[in-house]
Amino acid sequence: MTAPDAGRGIGGRESAAEVTTTFVGLPRDSFRILHVSTGNVCRSPITERLTRHYVKQRLGILGSALVVESAGTWGHEGAPMESHAEQVLADFGADASGFLGRELLDEHVIHADLVLTATRDHRAQVISMGHSAGLRTFTLKEFTRLVKAIDPATLPPLEEGVVQRARALVRAAAALRGWLLAPTAEADEVYDPYGAPLTFFRSIGDEIHQALDPVVTALTGVPARTG
Repeated sequence: MTAPDAGRGIGGRESAAEVTTTFVGLPRDSFRILHVSTGNVCRSPITERLTRHYVKQRLGILGSALVVESAGTWGHEGAPMESHAEQVLADFGADASGFLGRELLDEHVIHADLVLTATRDHRAQVISMGHSAGLRTFTLKEFTRLVKAIDPATLPPLEEGVVQRARALVRAAAALRGWLLAPTAEADEVYDPYGAPLTFFRSIGDEIHQALDPVVTALTGVPARTG
């Protein structure tokens, strides 16, 4: 598939009071990814921190070109990540430190260049907030399916900057959405492990890992290391 043409930096988490100031101060040559789940203590923290971890693995740095963060539609503001979620991140060698839950706010959606949600319901809630979010909001697994159909050669090379490549990737995925439907309704869901044993958290962590790998590869142009 040919990519149509599609910003904001992987940074630290901001407090709710800092969020607007940070948004205003962001350079335009950056790209902001927002992961959304319900409580922002299980799925979206895992997805946020794994995304940061995998980008650093691919590019060798975190840098300021990509900002990766998360929030919850019923977010537990200021809450720590669930301990089982922390263990899942440790299993993958990712950093869980310093995390604080956030409730999803309008400004998070307004300033996100890509919103990846755990479920279709979360996606619908983000889109219902307005802010022209429809073309940049996907479930994580939906985005993975679309990304896999995009020819990497049609995206800007990394030499032109990860931001230009990321913008093009989102535009291409949005253009394909009506053509590549999920085989089942459940195929685009990442189920909530809240209150479940560690084994279920780990299975959800594996699902998120499998979904994120091709996305980060497409974003960075660098495949995962093997061996």
